[in-house]
Amino acid sequence: MTALDLSSPVAVVGTGTMGQGIAQVALVAGHPVRLYDAAPGRAAQAAAAIGARLDRLVEKGRLTGAGRDAARDRLRPVDSLTDLADCALVVEAVLERLDVKQELFRALEDVVADDCLLATNTSSLSVTAIGGALRHPGRFVGLHFFNPAPLLPLVEVVSGFATDVTSATRAYETARAWGKTPVACADTPGFIVNRIARPFYAEAFAVHESQGADPATIDAVLRESGGFRMGAFELTDLIGQDVNESVTHSVWQSFFQDVRFAPSLAQRRLVESGRLGRKSGQGWYDYRDGAERPEPHTAEAAEPPAYVVVEGGLGPAAALPAMIREAGIQVREEDEDNGTRMVLPSGGHLVLADGQTSAEFRDVVYFDLALDYRAATRVALSASQDTDPQTVAEATGLFQALGKKVSVIGDVPGMIVARAVARIIDLAYDAVAKGVATEEDIDTAMRLGVNYPLGPFEWSRRLGRRWAYDLLDDLHLRDPSGRYAPSLALYRHAYATDRREGGTR
Repeated sequence: MTALDLSSPVAVVGTGTMGQGIAQVALVAGHPVRLYDAAPGRAAQAAAAIGARLDRLVEKGRLTGAGRDAARDRLRPVDSLTDLADCALVVEAVLERLDVKQELFRALEDVVADDCLLATNTSSLSVTAIGGALRHPGRFVGLHFFNPAPLLPLVEVVSGFATDVTSATRAYETARAWGKTPVACADTPGFIVNRIARPFYAEAFAVHESQGADPATIDAVLRESGGFRMGAFELTDLIGQDVNESVTHSVWQSFFQDVRFAPSLAQRRLVESGRLGRKSGQGWYDYRDGAERPEPHTAEAAEPPAYVVVEGGLGPAAALPAMIREAGIQVREEDEDNGTRMVLPSGGHLVLADGQTSAEFRDVVYFDLALDYRAATRVALSASQDTDPQTVAEATGLFQALGKKVSVIGDVPGMIVARAVARIIDLAYDAVAKGVATEEDIDTAMRLGVNYPLGPFEWSRRLGRRWAYDLLDDLHLRDPSGRYAPSLALYRHAYATDRREGGTR
């Protein structure tokens, strides 16, 4: 099954920001495009707005003048659904209400031909439930574009329970012909991106709620150590706290209030107070005129240790011994079968975040995961109130000697980056096991849909096959609510590794 022929008209119903973006994508690809909106005059206004954006593309050299003129000639606002009768594809981008969408598609089914592909751009509703209102649900599919649709490459092509394979394939190939990067997805709450991205926000909010660190520090660690483009607090302020919380709540409810997807009470209070982020002037941060952005907590300068003893291979932090030597600090390496850590001159231990707490040990400082320890500009340390201050000072000085800013946070098991990445990996394995999408499509979706530095399976391969399971297993022992319980899919992944390596359990 191939993409729609460029001569085939495409209709977009609903002419808000997303509807206009989808229409522009189809138009620039070469299709005749019809715009319809139930509100009188809105379709004509949308056509004018799209025309203005085409002008800007010409100014930027991304479209020729002739191309713009031809696209304008192919764009037509219409006043009635009956004007969409000859369309080969109709994409809906109306209010996110099941009854509204079902009513629309029932009306469209009475207008368009039997071979017309019907698609919803819903981000939170069940594609199966919307299509369930149709006489012929096999031709119904989800085409979830990301905002702004003309710029962001990802499109989730969602097959409902009754969607025909030929319909999903045609939608997929059409999205690809439009210059997008489609990924195939089963109809599951949140699809790929909004399902697997929940821990990025949830774990940051949980660290804040437990008084482990303030939003500015958590965001800085996620950016400067984790390699994420934005931290969770600044990103949700950009998205809109009400929008982000609504998606989280929808996914949580759709999974029968599964604790792994539980919303944040702190975010709920933010929404209730009207602090919705940039659009309201206040969110986690203050965007009003004259407001100053809070700085992340950064430790004062400390003396580096004269030496460190490295026991074990340090796993994902294996680059550190060479970096420490390059900084002029002596490194003594010892083989150690019982763990991986660095021993400081004070006798204290410096350990990569593993899901345990400093309070459980005599003198341990944890350090957080980094995407790339050489490229990272900040590293977080975690210590308890009983940790020897000298150990904290030596750990701080060590990373400062490597050119890193240091943020010392509370005694948070799994810290910031490590626990978020581990949970993202777990949800990704669970999604593959349940037939939601392939590993490749999940990695693509998370990199392109939310700009993650690596996809979950790319993270997993880099960190080691057992890393996420072990960290979550330790977290689950300390918080047995089920939030951190590793999925059966992740357990099987780790156990299969043991068997291949001759291990027993």
